Amino acid sequence: MSGVMTSDRISLKRGAGGPAMRRLIDESFLRAFATDPQIPAGIIGVSAMGDSGAVRIGDRWLVMTTDSHVIQPLFFAGGDIGRLAMAGPINDLAMMGATEALALTCSVILEDGFPRADLDRILESMRRTCREAAAIVVAGDTKVIGKADFGGIVITTTGVGFATPLVRDAGLRPGDRIVVTGTLGDHGMAVMATRHDLLLDSDLQSDVAPINTLIRGALDAAAGAITAMKAPTRGGVSAAVHEMAAKSRVGVILDETALPVRESVRGVAELVGIEPLLIANEGKALLGVRADAVDRVLAAVRGHPLGRDAAVIGVCTEDRPGTVILDTGSGCRLLTEPEAELLPRIC
Repeated sequence: MSGVMTSDRISLKRGAGGPAMRRLIDESFLRAFATDPQIPAGIIGVSAMGDSGAVRIGDRWLVMTTDSHVIQPLFFAGGDIGRLAMAGPINDLAMMGATEALALTCSVILEDGFPRADLDRILESMRRTCREAAAIVVAGDTKVIGKADFGGIVITTTGVGFATPLVRDAGLRPGDRIVVTGTLGDHGMAVMATRHDLLLDSDLQSDVAPINTLIRGALDAAAGAITAMKAPTRGGVSAAVHEMAAKSRVGVILDETALPVRESVRGVAELVGIEPLLIANEGKALLGVRADAVDRVLAAVRGHPLGRDAAVIGVCTEDRPGTVILDTGSGCRLLTEPEAELLPRIC
């Protein structure tokens, strides 16, 4: 009986960004919202399960995305829920090539008794982040509800922008290189450290930031050379690369020795027993790049303040489509995705 009851309830692992969440989307949300045929001409819809959706308008694509943000604590080293909520849709648009957000909307649900000073601090952070990304909020909604277990505030943001050309997460080809635009795990470990007072004297900071100008520079550096992009948020690089490999029908070999990880992040990750590859990032991107253009793209990314630690971390192969192999330098192993929620409420 208990097993049946469990299957009829949505557990935390269904929102962890890994295979359990993808199954929930496939079994429930796609059934409700998928179009027939799955991707009509001129529409990239929910069936594509990308960072954003898109509708063709003339020779351009109107890209759209939406996301809800719940996090504990609300304020952490390097950011807060407001910056997270604004950077999220801006970065999701950029992952499809829409590096200039046309407009954003913002919905805020507040818990009864939420401190006004905290709300004003969050809104000021949202305003600064929008200014940093040259984005504007044009519409919104506010609700105040009774006491609930969500940390006091939920922020839902939506973004729209135009992309020419459109870039998807399913375009990897054998021989393409995988580039990450900076160090791994900064956001997840900064939130964990703040939540549990793990590193009072550490310089550990979240990487949460809008990266649309970084992506624009990368796209401009080598026209048509970036074959796929994805944000390694929930589930980290592991979940994002697995999804890209499966959609593109390629295998991926990651070089563990090339992964850029700060020592402060590595220390906390070892303390809590989580691989940096599985930790959420909020100011990074994974790029699939043609081998003959990877130096130009890497130089452009490293020339941006948010991309100085960018690195080539993997290569796409024809072998074992949909699988990700981790080359440790002393051997290889199959990289798997976690089923459970490793770090709840970090984005």
